[in-house]
Amino acid sequence: MAHTFVLVHGAWHGGWCWRRVADRLHRDGHAVFTPTLTGLGERSHLPLRQGIDVATHVADIVNVMRWERLSDVVLCGHSYGGFVISGVAEEMPALIRSIVFLDAFLPENGDTIQKLTGPAVQDAIRAAVQRGDLGVPPRPAQAFGVNKADREWVDNLCVPQPIGTFTSPIALSGAREHIARKTYIRAKGYDNPAFDRALASVQADSSWR
Repeated sequence: MAHTFVLVHGAWHGGWCWRRVADRLHRDGHAVFTPTLTGLGERSHLPLRQGIDVATHVADIVNVMRWERLSDVVLCGHSYGGFVISGVAEEMPALIRSIVFLDAFLPENGDTIQKLTGPAVQDAIRAAVQRGDLGVPPRPAQAFGVNKADREWVDNLCVPQPIGTFTSPIALSGAREHIARKTYIRAKGYDNPAFDRALASVQADSSWR
């Protein structure tokens, strides 16, 4: 059975990072959308400005689903994308068939990336704030455990993340929890306590796979 996938990338990346996954899904007959969030990837020509925050990126995905007239969507978010898809679930839960968190943050109401992320990224955020920068420089691919063959590809395409997306709180009412099909995938080989906590929190909930 063919499905419609909307794949949301993580911080510093763009829709480009899903290329191989999208190709495989296309070959299996699925419809696949890999939108790039404002200020990143092929949209990095847009000047970084005050006001680009999590809500901006939620609107990016909401508008793709609205203008493409999508429904019965498998909505997947990686890493920072967990914030984005949680916000999308608030806006259009009836259009989501299932929601998938792939090594992703699982925020609660009022959370920020700055609060949930690890010390290295927290330090980078604080330094950017002190300098008055509008973006947080990307971390090297090696820090994420990217295999040697792909590190140059990833490093060449990652760009600064709009700082407001890391510091702005997300407003959630619990709509995500009412989606019938919810999955959390914790990949091996990457140490991230926030993702471990997210996995532990859903393992005790029978509504999650």
